[in-house]
Formats: sequence, structure tokens, C-alpha cells
Amino acid sequence: MRAIELFAGAGGLGIGVSRAGFIPAAVVEWNRWCRDTLRENRDRKVQPVSKWPAHIESDIRKVDFSPHEGRVELVSGGPPCQPFSLGGRHRGRLDSRDMWPEAVRVVREVKPKAFIFENVKGLTRESFASYLAYIVHQLTYPELVLRAEEGWIDHLRRLERHHTRQPSQRTGLTYNVVHRVLNAANFGVPQRRERVVFVGFRSDLGVEWSFPSETHGLDALAKSQQTGEYWERHRVPRGQRGSAFTRPIQLSLTEGGKLPWRTVRDAIGDLPDPVREIRKSSLLSNHKFQPGARPYPGHTGSPLDLPAKTLKAGVHGVPGGENMLVNVDGSVRYFTVRESARLQTFPDDFVFHGAWSEAMRQLGNAVPVDLAQVIAQDVRRHLGRTQPRKPL
Repeated sequence: MRAIELFAGAGGLGIGVSRAGFIPAAVVEWNRWCRDTLRENRDRKVQPVSKWPAHIESDIRKVDFSPHEGRVELVSGGPPCQPFSLGGRHRGRLDSRDMWPEAVRVVREVKPKAFIFENVKGLTRESFASYLAYIVHQLTYPELVLRAEEGWIDHLRRLERHHTRQPSQRTGLTYNVVHRVLNAANFGVPQRRERVVFVGFRSDLGVEWSFPSETHGLDALAKSQQTGEYWERHRVPRGQRGSAFTRPIQLSLTEGGKLPWRTVRDAIGDLPDPVREIRKSSLLSNHKFQPGARPYPGHTGSPLDLPAKTLKAGVHGVPGGENMLVNVDGSVRYFTVRESARLQTFPDDFVFHGAWSEAMRQLGNAVPVDLAQVIAQDVRRHLGRTQPRKPL
């Protein structure tokens, strides 16, 4: 199955989609450092990026996607999230970096069988409620475009009126859209990272779909540490064992059967320490110690025996606290780029272009590969058994 990857960034969502069995027919990314990262990994034959197109489009606004109409099963991407991020300027629809209208245009021109889009949890804040509804309605009816004399609120009202018509009176390209805030830790990613994900299937396919069930849980991690299984697995001496939880966890009956949340130790425990094992660390790409880490109120780093806090890109550089490791002795240091890549579940042979701050920015904006793969695999599974009910 073929796909188009929009706003590809460092490739987290796209790699997950490719691992699920989609081959990109086109890739779009504005940032030159991200494009360099993708090109280098393609040239180095890193899987699955080696199958991506050699040419990466830069400005989505200048690309005509209509030649792909009827030839692509999936469109995926993460429209720039700065307009909605808690760490951004909170301008939403007033922000010139809002690329949701372009994402909708691509769906309109390509008419894929399905799409997967993601964004920051901040998009679901109450202050953006109307615009979130506007995004969902545009994705549902992508051919009902904004008129020249129309503001977005008036466009939303027109979309709502169309949505409440009798089904027999609704014509044109239509998608059945669902969206949900997902915590990546609940799907095996060693990071508590919440993103809102939008999935849509073309309505003529008749697909009934819901988000995959969570596979990992907090309770399971607490039980694993309380019983000692976690510490034994990591060969932690008894005198150094404890609990990452500051208070007793009351295990829930609803969490039965889930695997433990994956922790920072689970993710990076087998990597050489970049402070004490410099020679070994130098043999790994992007695994160099970065000095200068310090905690400050509200930014105290990620404990070793819990999933990492959300890695962030920041507005004016890299925020220190979110990208720091807190060792068992209380000392702190920055995560290396390679460690951060592990926390985002990128493959170990995937390298990042640019200085430490630029590489961390790419990672801070990325979708965890494993989370993307879980969603895309389920979408592909449903697409594999569908046929259009009627011509578009």
C-alpha cells in the first residue's frame, strides 16, 4: 500500500507507517535539518527509510498532489503544532504556522482511503474547542472549502449545517473521523507522551474502526517493582533497590493482563554511560555527553525507573528539565541524542543531522515510532479487507 507523508520532521510517524507496510509515494518536510536527516538515513540504507523517495518536497503550499489521486491508500502527518503547544505562543488559527488547511487540501486532492494525523494535546484545550471541531469537520467533508468572503467561524457553521442534514442529502467526498488523546507509555513507549491522533476512513469503504487497545500500564510497572521482578531483570543489587513510586500504588483490577510501562532504564540501560565510558560511547552515533544540565522549579528531569517525561523541542531552544536524566543518586545530566532516540523508539542505526540542540529539537517534535506503527498497522489491517461500496 502507498502513502504520502506530510510534515515528516525527523521521520517518527513516517517510519512507523512504513513499518506497518506502507511505502511513501511522496514526502514533505520544510525544515532543512530534518530533510538532511531523512536523506542521510535513506542514503545509508537505514530501514525502512531506504525505500523513501530520493526527492523530499519542502513547501507543501507549492505542491500539487492531484496526480496522486486514486493511487494512494494513506495520507499521514503531523501539521506544525506550535500554534497549539503549551510551550508555544498559543495563537492557534491566528498563527501563520498553522498547516491544518494544507493537510485538508491534500486529503481533498488525493482522496486516500484513510488518513492519520497527530498533534499536541494542547489542541484539545478548552480555548481551542471550536477550532478542534473545525478541524474534524473539515477532515470529514474536505470538499466543502472555505469561501473567499468567509471567515473560519462562518465556515464551521456551514460545515455543521451540512453535517446535520439527512444522510441522503450529503454528497461528495466524506470521511468517518475519530480522534483521541493517546499516552504513548500505554503502548510500550518508554515516555509519558500525550498526543491527539486523528484517524479517518473514506465513508464509501464502510470501515468500522476504533483505536487499538492499550497494552502497557502503570499498575503493572508498580507490581513489577514491588515484587522485585523489575530489579532482578536489570540485575540491580538488593541494597540499591527501592521503588520509583513515592506512595503505595493501589493495584487496579482493570489493569489485568497489561505489560509494565517501559522505563528509562528499560530503554537505555544497555548503553554505555556517556560520562564514565567515553570511549565506548564514541563508537555509537549521536551518543555524546552534553554538559550544562541543571534542574529548576517545574523542570526536574526524568527518573531512571519511570517512563521519561515528555521530550520537548522548546520555542527558543531546548528546555533543560524535560530532556534530563535523574540518576539514582540524585545527580542530573542531559540525555544524549541516542538516548533520546531510544525514548522515541527510533532504530539505533538512525542518525540525526545538526548540533545537539538541533537534533534534540527534531526528537522533541517527533512521534514515537512504536506508537505510530501500532496505529498504522491497525489501519492497514482494516484497509486490507475493504472494497468501495460505490464509485466516488
